[in-house]
Amino acid sequence: MIIKLKPVFQKRLWGSQKLKTKFNYDIPAGSIGECWGISAHQNGESVVVNGRYTGQTISELWTNHRHELFGDFTQETFPLLIKILDATDDLSVQVHPNDEQAYKLENERFGKTECWYVLDAEPGAELILGHTAQTKAELETAISNENWSDLLKKHPVKKGDFVFVESGTIHAIGKGIMILETQQSCDTTYRVYDFDRIDDKGAKRELHLEKALAVATVPDVPVLAQPTEKTVHAGTIRTLVKSSEFDVYHHQVNEGYLYLRRNHFSLLTIIEGAGVLRTDDETMEVRKGDHLIVTKNTSDVLVASGKMEWITSEIGQ
Repeated sequence: MIIKLKPVFQKRLWGSQKLKTKFNYDIPAGSIGECWGISAHQNGESVVVNGRYTGQTISELWTNHRHELFGDFTQETFPLLIKILDATDDLSVQVHPNDEQAYKLENERFGKTECWYVLDAEPGAELILGHTAQTKAELETAISNENWSDLLKKHPVKKGDFVFVESGTIHAIGKGIMILETQQSCDTTYRVYDFDRIDDKGAKRELHLEKALAVATVPDVPVLAQPTEKTVHAGTIRTLVKSSEFDVYHHQVNEGYLYLRRNHFSLLTIIEGAGVLRTDDETMEVRKGDHLIVTKNTSDVLVASGKMEWITSEIGQ
């Protein structure tokens, strides 16, 4: 079974209306920064829009049909979250906890390791990934002195780039970048710096320096993703990352491509194109911006027509 989902849209200071123009989403008015395409998080749950489970949330499916639809997983909470982020302005400089820290500090089930596939980037766009401090004391001093230019590591990015962001990594998405994000199902962010911005209530957004210092990796240990690519019939597959949290792949597909299935579920977002998917049991028209769950019991998925790009994500094995 292929489950299609209705996304949830989140207002952000740094958002815009680009998610509507790029993906033809029916989004609310205002500054929309995030599309939560596949989410069971309490801050925004995706809802099924097709088939026998129409109207149900992912968390309901995970609770009531986990073995049947997803596989033999012991986690009580759906572990992944798929987003599209539109950074019309710079995001705050921030850091996320790992699983152990998230439980200790927030009583959260998951920390937040994430990764980004760059869907679009304006000329000169940059992101922040990592820092230069060698000790916690050095990091604290640099933050207190707002010595950002020497502390933060900036990296240019372009469309098609991929970045792995392990928990504990100080980071920020720069303005003019749109990404597809695969992450653990966690919404805990510790802000380090927010460019002294004022929110819609006329106040500066809260920083979380004590917790940020507690969870930040020092010295910085960058984890460089090394994607590998293979050519298959009617397409190519790039393995973007295989980690303990998730495995993520990019698919360039044409008519006749066969998405081979394994004995567990996968998450699929169409980032370009349109077409028809066919399994032994169903045929489904899909287009750019669609978010799907390909369930455990689904046969291999044939691209019956069309030309598309997908990002697929699975729980790390």
